Amino acid sequence: MKFLRKGMALCILFTLFVSVLRAQEAVKIPIKAVVRAANGSPIKGATITTELGEVLTSSNQLGEALVQIPLNTVVKVNAPGYKTVSVTLTNALNQVTLTQQDRLVDAGFKQVEEQQLPAGVSTVNLAQIFEKNYTTYGLEGMEAFAPGFNGNNLWGMNTSLILIDGVPRDVVSITPNEIEQITFLKSASAVALYGSRGAKGVILISTKRGSLGKQKIDFRSNFGLNVPKGYPKYLGSSEYMTLYNEALSNDGLAAAYTPEMIYNHSGVNPYRYPSVDYYSSDYLKSSYARYNAVAEISGGNERARYYTNLGFVSTGSLLNFGEAKKNNTTDRFNVRGNVDMQLTKVIKAKVDASAVFSSGGGVNTDYWASAATLRPQLFTPLIPINLIEANDEVSKAMIRNATIIDGQYILGGTQIDQTNPFAAVYAGGNNSFVQREFQFTTGVEADLKGITPGLTFSTSLGVDYLNRYNQGYRNGYATYQPNWTTYSGSTLIGGLTRWGEDTKTGVQNIADSWYRQTISFSGQFNYRTTVNDQHNISAVLMAAAYRQSLSGVYQPTTNSNLGLQLNYDFSRKYFAELTGAVVRSPKMPSNNRIAFSPAATIGWRMTEESFLKNTSFLNDLTLTASAGILHTDLDFDEYFAYESIYTATGGNWFGWNDGAGTQSTDSRRGNNPNLNFAKREEISLGIKGAMFKNQLGFGGNVFRNRITGIIGQINVLYPNYFTTGFPSSSFVPYSNYNSDQRTGVDFYLNFNKRIGAVDWTLGASGTYYTTKAIKRADALTYENSYQYRAGKPLDAIWGLKSNGFYADANEVAAANGVNGPKPAFGSTLAPGDIKYIDQNGDKIIDDKDQVYLGRGGWFGAPFTTGLNLTAKWKNLTFFVLGTGRFGASAMKSDNYFWVNGSDKYSEVVRDRWTPQTKNTATFPRLTTLNGDNNFRSSDFWLYSTDRFDLSKVQVSYSLSEKVLKSKLFKELGFYVAGFNLLTVAKEREILELNFGSAPQTRLYNLGVKAVF
Repeated sequence: MKFLRKGMALCILFTLFVSVLRAQEAVKIPIKAVVRAANGSPIKGATITTELGEVLTSSNQLGEALVQIPLNTVVKVNAPGYKTVSVTLTNALNQVTLTQQDRLVDAGFKQVEEQQLPAGVSTVNLAQIFEKNYTTYGLEGMEAFAPGFNGNNLWGMNTSLILIDGVPRDVVSITPNEIEQITFLKSASAVALYGSRGAKGVILISTKRGSLGKQKIDFRSNFGLNVPKGYPKYLGSSEYMTLYNEALSNDGLAAAYTPEMIYNHSGVNPYRYPSVDYYSSDYLKSSYARYNAVAEISGGNERARYYTNLGFVSTGSLLNFGEAKKNNTTDRFNVRGNVDMQLTKVIKAKVDASAVFSSGGGVNTDYWASAATLRPQLFTPLIPINLIEANDEVSKAMIRNATIIDGQYILGGTQIDQTNPFAAVYAGGNNSFVQREFQFTTGVEADLKGITPGLTFSTSLGVDYLNRYNQGYRNGYATYQPNWTTYSGSTLIGGLTRWGEDTKTGVQNIADSWYRQTISFSGQFNYRTTVNDQHNISAVLMAAAYRQSLSGVYQPTTNSNLGLQLNYDFSRKYFAELTGAVVRSPKMPSNNRIAFSPAATIGWRMTEESFLKNTSFLNDLTLTASAGILHTDLDFDEYFAYESIYTATGGNWFGWNDGAGTQSTDSRRGNNPNLNFAKREEISLGIKGAMFKNQLGFGGNVFRNRITGIIGQINVLYPNYFTTGFPSSSFVPYSNYNSDQRTGVDFYLNFNKRIGAVDWTLGASGTYYTTKAIKRADALTYENSYQYRAGKPLDAIWGLKSNGFYADANEVAAANGVNGPKPAFGSTLAPGDIKYIDQNGDKIIDDKDQVYLGRGGWFGAPFTTGLNLTAKWKNLTFFVLGTGRFGASAMKSDNYFWVNGSDKYSEVVRDRWTPQTKNTATFPRLTTLNGDNNFRSSDFWLYSTDRFDLSKVQVSYSLSEKVLKSKLFKELGFYVAGFNLLTVAKEREILELNFGSAPQTRLYNLGVKAVF
């Protein structure tokens, strides 16, 4: 028995030993966890920790993590932009999917889950999109992802406040590589806490931050070619001369050019008879390069996390001659460091610093502006030295110390064109644009759970400084006008006339210095608690202010406000938000300098109700309603406008003693001690939801807002003797009078589904809105109601209604007769001029006959939409982005179309009116006079700006681990992209042309990305 008992004990010990061994083996089981987004793509930067916060391991850039822990262990998954999720690792390969509902969004002074977003808020995770959609500008293509954004504003309001990490900054001050997330705050309730300067929408941009885990290095490099879409088309010398003679004939004047001159300028001798094409390959390249390189370094532990960005961008130019050929690049170097520190168990701190150094080479002339105005026959840019007569010693001596181009040319010119863009580019010296920008942000966050659980305090300070200036050499130069002779059948230069002198001082000029300084501060208490697992309560108490000073501007721009926001939701089913902000503006009189802006939101998550909770196809359906009254001083730049101003002006207006010239003291405005803020009064309704296992997401908002009490100096509200023309004086005060209204809808649809082996993502976004002037002093301004601005769009285009051309002298005589209607524009009518409709029947065509012609799109097109499509098969990704803008018009008022006097002629004049083309002409007769009758705002010149653009096509490929097999690279990929590839529009040629500036381009880009 004793032996048996010993045997049993040994068996028990052996069993326990085996169990321990097996337990130890269980600890060593490798578990691979793949963290993916709802669309199936891996989430970069995900980390896995224990429930106590210990980092087990971090994922590589593909979102995969290899951990060694027992099965069925509960861990926490942390991913950038998502809330922390607890999961149980149940087998050797776990697919952890984080849905849209798990995303965290910066909603202004707080972070919330995406499904808890307030009404009128849209968000875009740019870092995630950037992997398939390489961009060169932070807000590029956002119309396809963010409803309510229409290219330059939110909900049709023209002044959106842009904050980068909480500080007012320019989007161009950072590269898209640095951006993590962009949030668009559109509704009154969403922007109330931002005070007066944010009352028309706020765009929040958050830069990337470090993550837990081993150090990661992302490197990206791109090379692209910018290819011009097209150039303006101007006539050559011979055709120009012919048509200019026709214009003179139309005006009853003698021809300026003989048939022989016109013939010679058709190419007989281009040096003697020039026909300069400013857009030819002699002066411009067919494309110019853009290349960049970016390195991102990030990592950290529970004590400190860091993110560093180093980037360089270089962009060339199309100019391909003279100084511009070697001094034509724009370079930008940036460095950023974001550090987050856990100083103690309850105190966190962050320190962000960024510096951007930019420089651009250039020349001392505006070549593109000259190309749009200088006629082709005026001068020859370069004169060959070998065409100077051999025995012309005077000319040879004249150019002995001249600027010689390519060893064989001297600079051409005339007495009228002594200076010209070609000579300036060759010999006028160079100019460099230099800009330095520094951004610094620091903040502290404290967990005040020692006072009460759920209470935190945070504060942030931002200091920015930007300075720019031009430096370069301004050289004088001589141009030469040849005197041509024909000798023994050869055309040679028999003499030169010099204009100007060649001078080089060697002094570097510094000019156009400008600076901007911004100081921003905010502090806030946040409180969050849950009572009985049903009542979720949160609050924000904040104070914020910023001050921005500009070079040469005495009065800085300031904004300061206090705010309180209270949030409550019951069982994530019913929720309400109340916001109150106290705003202050130094632009108002002391008694009206402070105002209170209230806003509120209510919501109902219907899918939490019993009658929808078990619906299989509907995953989420939420309705919201919000309203607010926001006080703002936007769109009004005057300070002390409530006070009357008198100014002394120099001049001999009148005197109080004989023969003495004196100054006059003139009034500029009257006083108004009751001047007050304008108010944005708004109500909006929203819906958002998800269906079919979150494969289909949708949402939208309907809004109407009125901005009342808009400040203006409205003369017609006061007797006419309050304003005088000479001396120029006014006693009219600024007052709150005008009112505007905007009504619209925005929407989005997102669809994600795996079909076969391909993951498909389709997104659509759109915004449609109307604007209307509600209150104007129309009855005091206009005689006829059809000219009232009230009831018309804010960006309305006004002009005359055309009625064809005057066909012949009889029609012209009738218009000039008793029955008219006769234009009152000072022009002498002739056949081929535009006829207009006499709207008021007074037999005179003047500004009283102007009517509403259409929307101008000054606040963005009425309907803006965007589409994005992604197809991912294994490691190959195909992405397409399209944007559309519809409903707006524009006026052909550039001198490319309004050709008079001695203007340069474009190809549009080929369709001019003549007696032979009077039935088909689409352009009025040519004239060398001012053409006042023809070249004015009218529907004759109106055109639609409707367009749909294929904005981006990108194909990306990442090498698989099997192919890569590298210990150096964790990821290696390539992509090719085309930008601005196609425009579909009735007026495509006009929409793709720039007049007087560098052309629009298509960008073809090749990129490579590596992760170490």
